[in-house]
Amino acid sequence: MEGDDAVYNIPSTPGAFRLLWDVFLSFRGEDTRHTFTSNLYTSLHNHGVRVFRNDDGLRRGDEIASSLLEAIEDSAASIVIISPNYASSKWCLEELSKICDCRRLILPVFYRVDPSDVRRQKGPFEEHFRKHEERFGEDKVLEWRKAMETVGGRAGWVFTNR
Repeated sequence: MEGDDAVYNIPSTPGAFRLLWDVFLSFRGEDTRHTFTSNLYTSLHNHGVRVFRNDDGLRRGDEIASSLLEAIEDSAASIVIISPNYASSKWCLEELSKICDCRRLILPVFYRVDPSDVRRQKGPFEEHFRKHEERFGEDKVLEWRKAMETVGGRAGWVFTNR
């Protein structure tokens, strides 16, 4: 029927439903912001990839910004840079949980950490999760643990050079 596109408001151009961002970068700022993450962002950006990177930083005690959650939802994929202090940040764990909930492509980078430690929350992550349980309770931390286990179980890139 002629005019059906207008009735259903269906865009006629390919890519009309394209997400705002190609990639959402999740990282622990103090570990990688000015080194690995900065270089990765620049390289992706220079190759035409639309990358969301939170440069504002988040202060202790702040609630995760709705704009940050929206950026995760509006990204086709996420690159999660898991570094030794990643799990010390409530913000990083909230991002990770949201990333897993969106069920899109997740590309993990294991930066100076063993993927099996990420998967099992051992090594540098063990103490971080213990402290989070004391502060936020077992239910919330279980959500974060499941997200870490999911990402730790994915094939990714391991960078161990010091």
